[in-house]
Amino acid sequence: MTESKGSPLLPAIAGGIIGAALTLAILALAAPQFISSRIVRQGMLNDPQILVEAADALRDRQFAPTLASIRPMLEMPFASSWKGAEKPEIVLVEFYDYACPYCKASNPHVDQLLREKPGLRVVYREFPILGPNSVEAARLSLAASKAGRFSQFHDALYAAGRPAPETNAVAARVANIAPKPSEDPAIEAELKKNYQLAGQLGATGTPLFVVGDRVLSGAVGYDALRKAVEDAQKKG
Repeated sequence: MTESKGSPLLPAIAGGIIGAALTLAILALAAPQFISSRIVRQGMLNDPQILVEAADALRDRQFAPTLASIRPMLEMPFASSWKGAEKPEIVLVEFYDYACPYCKASNPHVDQLLREKPGLRVVYREFPILGPNSVEAARLSLAASKAGRFSQFHDALYAAGRPAPETNAVAARVANIAPKPSEDPAIEAELKKNYQLAGQLGATGTPLFVVGDRVLSGAVGYDALRKAVEDAQKKG
């Protein structure tokens, strides 16, 4: 009569189960950060948009204190340098240079937003950084603004082309102002203020958009501008 023996696989299975349980226990006790970081990393790989949103949120937090301190100056237009709602629910500020092709490309997107958002006001801040013709165009634009005809000059110069003596004169004629800017302390003070404000916002070029706590640099496109405006409206 032979002695019955158990299957040799049973100790191996039991050992494997015990080993796996011990491994999980050790990881849970000793390396929770390792586990969570792996999960976060995998989530970012699966959805890279998380990185974009995180970067946006970080940037907004960085700009929030600065914007809070300068918002009244930022959103108060010079004379008639604005379009949209007289009593705005939300204000979008644009720093721009008439010679900047990205500003010109963004102009239809801004106009589209103004058509679609009746509670929106766009405040235009002259930020001429691309040479003497840009500076002259900015001064003429501010002169038109003082005369209550900013929109006429603004639209006419973009339609005429890059700032130059000829195109500046065309826009000035449409706005019914002198074709050459005169020395005006108020205009020079406005330009100086805009350079200072842009510097506080870390501007490195144009266009630069500000809405709510969001600062958007470059020709970000219609969708990004619309989202920034709508996010600012939700925050109130």
